[in-house]
Amino acid sequence: MEERAAGASRPVRVSLVEDEALVRSLLGSTLEAEPGIRVVHSVAGAQEAALTIVRGSTDVAVLDVNLEDGNGVSLGLRLQRTSPELAVVLLSSEDVMGLFDSVQEQVTRPWSYLSKRSSFTEHVLVDAVRAAARGEVVIDPYLVARSTPRAGSLLERLTDGQLRVLRLVAEGFSNQSIAERLEVGERTVESHLLAIYRRLGIDDVGTNRRVAAVLAFVAQTGRNGG
Repeated sequence: MEERAAGASRPVRVSLVEDEALVRSLLGSTLEAEPGIRVVHSVAGAQEAALTIVRGSTDVAVLDVNLEDGNGVSLGLRLQRTSPELAVVLLSSEDVMGLFDSVQEQVTRPWSYLSKRSSFTEHVLVDAVRAAARGEVVIDPYLVARSTPRAGSLLERLTDGQLRVLRLVAEGFSNQSIAERLEVGERTVESHLLAIYRRLGIDDVGTNRRVAAVLAFVAQTGRNGG
């Protein structure tokens, strides 16, 4: 995955909201160790976060879904009402993809979602934060791997090759990185993406087609057990 291109002279400012002190410390250390990322707030609860994360202070808010004094979804909506440009990455120890999907209609900027089991994997959290700062949507790789198209959905019409590309897009990989992983040319990836957009009915008028395709993936898939 590529680092954010815009605003490269300024670090990505991250606010971390997690009520488990050890988890919060580990996540903060992971982010602070990366060049170009700075943790500006690290707090335990929704109330403190609402007072601390003010407009203009943060580029990406990493929010635990379940907090002792509230929940990350309500907090994220509240923060985005004040700061519509704020990117949100949800964290959860459970599969809350259904909740994540339903909230997308209420947000000012599409959210990303990671499970806690993946957020400690090398680079997953860092790459998700960087992608979110660029305006992309990233879905947890473990959940992407378990997702299958729902019967009768537009997603079911994709070829195996197109679905493989879309899965990697959902994980936040750039076209170049996808090409390298699949051992194909970048133009082949671009061709697959154009076909995906057509089959999913995504036009290019005022639409971030890449984000729209990832959100379609979330809405039109179910998770396998395990």
